[in-house]
Amino acid sequence: MGTIHRELEAEQAYVDHAYLCMDEARERALELVSMVEVGQGGTNQARVEREAIWETVALRLQQLDTGDASLIFGRIDQEPEAGGGRYYIGRVGVWDDDQDPVVVDWRAPVAEAFYRATGPVPMGLQRRRHFVSRGRTLLGLEDELFGDLDRFVEDDGKRLRGHGALIVALESARTGRLGDIVGTIQAEQDEIIRSPLPGVLAVQGGPGTGKTVVALHRAAYLLYTHRFPLAGQGVLVVGPNRLFLAYIEQVLPSLGEAGVQLATLGDMVGGVRIDDRRDVEAVSRLKGDLRMVRLVSRAVRTRQRPLRDDVRVGHGLQWLTVSTSVTSRIVTEARRRFRTHNAARRFVEAEFFTALADSGRSDLDPEGLRERLRGEPVIREALEWMWPVLSPAQLLNDLFGSRALLRAADPALTDDEVDSLYRPRVPLPDDILWSASDATLLDEARAVLGPRPGRRDEDSVRTYGHIVVDEIQDLSPMDLRMLDRRSLNGSMTVVGDIAQATGAWAHDGWDSILDHLPARRPARRNELTVSYRIPAPLMEVATRVLALAAPDLVPPQSVRTDGDPPRYVPIVDLEADLAAAVRTELEAVDAGNLAVIAAGSQIAGIEAALTAAGVDFGRPTRRGLDHRVAVVPVALVKGLEVDAAIVVEPARIVREQVQGLRALYVALTRATRRVAVLHAEPLPSVLVG
Repeated sequence: MGTIHRELEAEQAYVDHAYLCMDEARERALELVSMVEVGQGGTNQARVEREAIWETVALRLQQLDTGDASLIFGRIDQEPEAGGGRYYIGRVGVWDDDQDPVVVDWRAPVAEAFYRATGPVPMGLQRRRHFVSRGRTLLGLEDELFGDLDRFVEDDGKRLRGHGALIVALESARTGRLGDIVGTIQAEQDEIIRSPLPGVLAVQGGPGTGKTVVALHRAAYLLYTHRFPLAGQGVLVVGPNRLFLAYIEQVLPSLGEAGVQLATLGDMVGGVRIDDRRDVEAVSRLKGDLRMVRLVSRAVRTRQRPLRDDVRVGHGLQWLTVSTSVTSRIVTEARRRFRTHNAARRFVEAEFFTALADSGRSDLDPEGLRERLRGEPVIREALEWMWPVLSPAQLLNDLFGSRALLRAADPALTDDEVDSLYRPRVPLPDDILWSASDATLLDEARAVLGPRPGRRDEDSVRTYGHIVVDEIQDLSPMDLRMLDRRSLNGSMTVVGDIAQATGAWAHDGWDSILDHLPARRPARRNELTVSYRIPAPLMEVATRVLALAAPDLVPPQSVRTDGDPPRYVPIVDLEADLAAAVRTELEAVDAGNLAVIAAGSQIAGIEAALTAAGVDFGRPTRRGLDHRVAVVPVALVKGLEVDAAIVVEPARIVREQVQGLRALYVALTRATRRVAVLHAEPLPSVLVG
């Protein structure tokens, strides 16, 4: 014990020194800020230089703000043949006054061995030491010694690294926000995180395997390793809904990367209001079908029309005319010359006024004529008929507001499909609150229409050097097409779980997803096979559901063998039984949090019951996750994790959800410690026995 105590004291002294160096680095950065503030004014070059310094200092201060998270989480000692160095691995790189490294950033090449070294392949290591910390206080040490190959004959590369630190992290109470795993990254996770940048990397991962945090850590790693060009090109993280984005929003800032954009598909469509709701299954599936590409394209084409009658307008003592045949030629030529609709408007106007000028005296100037006559009602009406300038909202408002236009855009639509797309036209398209299912149609329309004249910055599509997509298994072909459009060079990380595909476009395999993503390089595939979050007794029940929901998939293996199986509670009185279950589960998880999960149709009744019972709870909003108790529809709970979950009426979830058994599988795999199942209806047979 004395040796361990002395080691702990020595390492604590080193940790204290590292924090002192970090605090001094922060002070030096703040001094630089004050120097820049003193130098206000000056030349343009001076201002540009000042802004560059500001940007660099702000980034460094961001990196040095670790909050309550531990700065250092381990140490590696190299064999003499590998250099004999000793490196402390941590959240951010820190140097002393002599610019010697005190802490090595976890993303640096030398840190790779901390995560990847195995007994058979020690990567030059003599020792790997894991720290168990709380803030700046070191609580314990865990050593792995390399060099004796006989001790590692069973090591296949999947043995847990830093078991003690990992278990402490897994058993810590959830906070309502996803935390980073930078101190406990396992080898199979690190392989994905450090995978090369180019091309599409697809990651299959079951519940609790850490696919979300792995994807986010990969974004941080790529920004560190490829700061140029990614800092300029941008990195985008796409989540399924805004609740999910609120849940993950602290991970990247905790890793020192706050410049990454987080968005839903709807957030990427500018100039319109889009919420998280999806249309009913049939409509959502129709809007996600690639048939919509033709629908939108032909809808735009139907707005490119020759005039039905000749235009005749007075100018001085003469009449100027443009015949229908001339307008037919103008429309045909505009279609031939221009890739996007709005880009051709100026050409159409120029040709129209040239035709007007040609019909009068030979000395008429088309441009002067345009300036004098463009405000004439007959001219405006003619140009708006031939080639109107359109926004995506205007196009779809007109299209969905007319069954005749829908049929003209796609004669193959059935009457039921036309009726499902139809919505009454509104006078002001900007007032429409579009559904999440409409996002890709609006984006497709923007791609076909192109920027409006004078609004290129507002209407252009932003592209990114790398895109991370979570829960990709529910995205439709049109959704995937929208993501492809935003990829600058085909570099993407996409993660999901086919078993948790519950949307209208649930995919049965990865091929149908990858077929719609950039194919400049062959896609690479990885799988996360170990569930760190879910105890084995809970996973065993979920696995029975998985066997029916997706029989071809292999469930992940649970790291944690201890734990309680789900508790089944019959409902006699919803208010009393639900409140009692909430209090029982909260008491069992101490400071942990809890989610009440149910079918969407039951949420109002559950909220009313909890309110009547005096139970404080949050709803699925950005701030709602901060409550110890949250009521979450099963359709929004995917990707979240809590200490305890109460699943209400599983039979109703199975009955009402598009992919009922998969939705139940999602609900049963959110908790890290306890699950209670409340039911008045008979349980699904898969949960019985």
